[in-house]
Amino acid sequence: MKAITVVPGKAGSASLDNLSEPAPAEGSVLVDTIAVGICGTDIEISSGQYGWSPPGHERLVLGHESIGRVAEAPASSGLAAGDLVVGIVRRPDPVPCYNCAVGEWDFCRNGQYTEHGIKSLDGFMRERYRSEPEALVKVDSALGELAVLLEPTSVVAKAWEQAEHVGRRATWKPETAVITGAGPIGLLAALLGRQKGLAVHVFDQMTEGLKPDLVSAIGAEYHTGPIEQSVPDPDVIIECTGVPALVFDAIEHIGSGGVVCLTGVSPTGRELAIDAGLVNRSMVLANEGVVGSVNANRRHYEQAAEALSKADPSWLGRVVNRKVPLDDFADALGRRPDDVKVVLQVGETT
Repeated sequence: MKAITVVPGKAGSASLDNLSEPAPAEGSVLVDTIAVGICGTDIEISSGQYGWSPPGHERLVLGHESIGRVAEAPASSGLAAGDLVVGIVRRPDPVPCYNCAVGEWDFCRNGQYTEHGIKSLDGFMRERYRSEPEALVKVDSALGELAVLLEPTSVVAKAWEQAEHVGRRATWKPETAVITGAGPIGLLAALLGRQKGLAVHVFDQMTEGLKPDLVSAIGAEYHTGPIEQSVPDPDVIIECTGVPALVFDAIEHIGSGGVVCLTGVSPTGRELAIDAGLVNRSMVLANEGVVGSVNANRRHYEQAAEALSKADPSWLGRVVNRKVPLDDFADALGRRPDDVKVVLQVGETT
C-alpha cells in the first residue's frame, strides 16, 4: 500500500513509499484512510526538526489528522464496516503513569506516551491502518470527510475546558474571548467560543481574504492591531500562534481574573525584551491565570465531534480550502500564503 514516510531528523526525506499491509497485531479494526489533514507539525517533522520512528524502524509514516472508513471490525468492538472513524493521536505510556491509567494520556507524567505520525507510532498517511477500537472515535456520517477537522478541534476543545476549569476557581461569567491567530486552530477555537455564546474577537495579520471572511461568517470580529486597542480586558484569551511577542501580549492584556490558555508552541533561541516585573505584578494583583494545553484525550474528541456536528458544513468546507492527491504530497507539505487547512486525499470519499 502507498504511504508518505520520512526519516525523522532528516530534512527533505519525505517520500511516497510502498509498505506492507498493516499487521493484525496492530489492532483488530482495519480502516481505509479517506483523508489526512496537514498541520505545522507535519511540516516541521518533514523539514527534519523532530519526530521519532517506531522502534526498530528508520522511517516514520506521517499524519495525525485523519478520517477513515472501517473495512472490518469484530462484532464486540461497537464498530461495523462502513462506519466513519477518526484515529486518536496520543496513546498511553506502557507503565502506565497514573494519568495514562485513567485515560488522561494528554497529561502523561513520564513522557513515555506515543503519538501516531509524531512519536514512535506510524501515522495515518497510508492507504490503510489497523487500530484497537478504543483508539477510534466514530463520527456522524453526515459530517463525512469534514471530520478530518476532528483532531484539531479536539485540541481546542481541551483548551476551552482548561480555561473554564481555571476560571471556575471563582464565580465564572465570561463574556468576551480573544483568539490570537486565524489558522485552523484559531478558527476552530473561535467556532467553539461562539457556540458557547461568547463575544469572540480573532487577531491575525491578514487584512483581507478567506480568514477574515471565515471569522465574520460565525459572528466573530476580526482584528489586525494590538489586543488592548480593540478588546480591553477580555475574560479569556486562547493563544494559537506560539509567537513569543503575542504570548506575552496576551498575558499582559488579559482582564482581571481572566485566563490565558496557550496552545501554540514557540520556537526556541529567540530573545524578547519584556518587563518581567510588570507581568508578574499584573498576574498576582489581578488574579490572572495562564495555562498551557496540548493534545487531547477521548473526552475532548467526543466534545469536538459534537461541536462539528452543530457547525455549518459549508463553513467547515471553506476551512478546508485545498485538497491534494496523495501522489502530490510535496505540494500539500508546502505552505501557501492563503492556506487555511490543506488536506491530503488518500482514498475514496464515497
